[in-house]
Amino acid sequence: MDCGATTTMGLDELGVERNEVDTILVSHFHGDHFGGIPFFLLAALYEDQRKRPLVIAGPPDIEARVRHLADAMGYGLDGREIGFPLEFQEVPPGSNHEIGPATVNAFETRHQLEAHPHGYRINLGSRTVVYSGDTGWFPELPRLSAGADLFACECTLFESRLDFHLSLEQLLEHRKQFDVGRMMLTHLGTEMAERRGAVEFETADDGLRIRL
Repeated sequence: MDCGATTTMGLDELGVERNEVDTILVSHFHGDHFGGIPFFLLAALYEDQRKRPLVIAGPPDIEARVRHLADAMGYGLDGREIGFPLEFQEVPPGSNHEIGPATVNAFETRHQLEAHPHGYRINLGSRTVVYSGDTGWFPELPRLSAGADLFACECTLFESRLDFHLSLEQLLEHRKQFDVGRMMLTHLGTEMAERRGAVEFETADDGLRIRL
């Protein structure tokens, strides 16, 4: 889920093979969430000699956005020979979408509208993962995440200052409304990162592996 500018380097540092990635699911069109896709594709082409299919899925207009980004970065895809099947799949909110072995349902979040912000409910076998994407507080969030085995929830801020990012203060205020197996905070800003492991929720970190 998501592919920021440092994702390719991060996978290398963690010893994760890019060929293990079959799908990139983009939550919205901000650089820290999809700005690494051109780097990922270049590495797949020229370092990995990838042959396995790759699906890039996300909000409507995902293909055009990725192509425009690649052009702007000087790594245009048009006219470039892609040595593996590359598919773009739009995932508009409000209906189920089959992506590989998973069923994905998108929902709109409260973030900057020009980025087309989405969260996702992902069903894989008997397990359900919900990803908030970037969002401020909105009353439907507990309902949209209800019953998830894992809810990966953004928590950029320690105290509430912005209406388009969540804070620990807000999550504690609404904690009893969430009915999830595990709630893990991600997208931590500086203040939250400094408190990693010392707050009332689990916090994600690079390289963390979770077994559901």
